Amino acid sequence: MATRVLVPVDGSEHAEHATAVAMDLFPDATLVLLHVINPAEAGYSAQASIPSFSEEWYEKQKKSAAELLDGMEARASEEDVDVERVVEVGKPTRVIVEYTEDEDIDHVVMGSHGRKGVSRVLLGSVAETVVRRSPVPVTVTR
Repeated sequence: MATRVLVPVDGSEHAEHATAVAMDLFPDATLVLLHVINPAEAGYSAQASIPSFSEEWYEKQKKSAAELLDGMEARASEEDVDVERVVEVGKPTRVIVEYTEDEDIDHVVMGSHGRKGVSRVLLGSVAETVVRRSPVPVTVTR
């Protein structure tokens, strides 16, 4: 069976670097690029109380995720690396660990830091939590 490496991506420089490291370390593997849409990020503005806001916010997040994954997939194809794209909704740490458990992932490669600001403070260290809870080896890049 082919090796499947999960790379959580969020558009940060650290996630892009993790993707490059994963391609170098596992050139024959399938990279599973996972982007997690965190609904908690929609709830911290005055607009969040407008009924249509959450739907508009979610559609915008899906579009941004698709654009992010398009770019990362293009770079991987230049290196002749197989890619799977996944977009999930939920708390990033939980989604990453559950996806790893449920989807036959052999290794996780992720950046040491992702998003900044309020969401970073509220979420804590995603990488640290994944390292502690992952059922497979995790490589954290800087």
